[in-house]
Amino acid sequence: MKTKRQPIVTVLGHVDHGKTSLLDALRNTNVTGGEAGGITQSIGASVVNGICFIDTPGHALFSGMRSRGSKLADIALLVVDGSDGVKPQTKEAIAHINTAGIPFIVVITKIDLPAASVDVALSELEKEGICFEGHGGQTPYIGVSAKKKEKLQDLLDLILLLAEVNNFEADIEGELEAFVIETNKDKGGNMVSLVLRNGKLKIGDEIFSALPAQAGKTKGKVKGLFDYQNKPVKEVLPGEPAKVLGFESLPGVGALVTDHEINDQPHVVKAVRGVLEKGKIPFYLKANSAGSLEALTTSIPQEFVIVESSVGDVTESDVLNAKANNALIFVFESKIPGSVKKLAESEKLKIERFDIIYQLLERLSEIVKSGLREILGRAEIIASFPFNDKKVAGSKVLMGRIDKTSDLRLMRGETELGKIKVLSIKKQKTEVNGVSQGEEFGIFFSPQLDFTAGDVIIAVNG
Repeated sequence: MKTKRQPIVTVLGHVDHGKTSLLDALRNTNVTGGEAGGITQSIGASVVNGICFIDTPGHALFSGMRSRGSKLADIALLVVDGSDGVKPQTKEAIAHINTAGIPFIVVITKIDLPAASVDVALSELEKEGICFEGHGGQTPYIGVSAKKKEKLQDLLDLILLLAEVNNFEADIEGELEAFVIETNKDKGGNMVSLVLRNGKLKIGDEIFSALPAQAGKTKGKVKGLFDYQNKPVKEVLPGEPAKVLGFESLPGVGALVTDHEINDQPHVVKAVRGVLEKGKIPFYLKANSAGSLEALTTSIPQEFVIVESSVGDVTESDVLNAKANNALIFVFESKIPGSVKKLAESEKLKIERFDIIYQLLERLSEIVKSGLREILGRAEIIASFPFNDKKVAGSKVLMGRIDKTSDLRLMRGETELGKIKVLSIKKQKTEVNGVSQGEEFGIFFSPQLDFTAGDVIIAVNG
């Protein structure tokens, strides 16, 4: 028998339009008038006043995740900056919402700013085919300020009203239907965050996952179950987010999880590429989660080819396989055990680790821009100081090493300003032969190109 369940809501919109600020403000709003700090976000979802919010990534890299997030959700919040209007990701979000066919609310943010105009934003959205309540259509809208916490309770009430009208239901005793929102490996095993739409999930249940699992189907038995506050629970009901421990291997973000095996599965593209594309740079990619892995694999410059991509710590097998394929290893947030580092050093294989996606992608772009030469060091110019009638660049090494004998290039964004030669490198007024990652230094080079703070000096292997 079907009963009402709490609505599942996703937040979509252009980068920097206030999605994160809105969610943060909602989490810190004491909507029940009781418990302080009773709103928690720990597994890719938040529960506020009986509403499950999926924390859909707003970054341009995560378009695939945003798309699946909108299909999982019952209601979408289309966030638009009242001072900035419709942007590319706004249009993309509208397309995702239309494809999913779910009701949505337009949320005009930053209405506290002098340049903000709800009317102008609505006018731009109408040009994208949205018809609003009071303007001949049925799409509700509201202007809010996360900074000043204005109209937040009205937004929550509007979501609950829309949920009441649409009457979202689930059969607790029916077939399990849940969707993966994040995955990662920890000491306990494969941890999968998901949101239930139907059925229930409890300790001991057998679980199965279909596409888009990266290596095909996976299954398991629930060994651990945690609610959205990361507290152990015995069961999870429809409309609730949860963390599940027990999958034999990690499913992909967006994957369907059921209580029965799914045999009729579409073709799965394997992550391991058997044949390397001629003329491209091979590399191995490791990430801490399936979501991060997907975002990276869809954003790699075309000059590279991924030999293998996987979730988890870097292993000795990764090093040996990369060495055999003459490939690089790039790591996003995953750990590199000491034994693996030693093996890589003995094999003379470089492993580079990053905590920010953009930095990893910039590193790949630098390799391409430098004519596919290996980059040995990277330093950012943070200030300039007069020296006679010339300038010294106060800099900091971001990666690798900068030596007096290095072959250097001066970069501004993606543009190479020119080749430079070191005349002097000083650390705290002491002349040195070179500097390593994390060190600040002054560099005097020739020719005296017109540099500025933010420019980058890279050292290449010729």
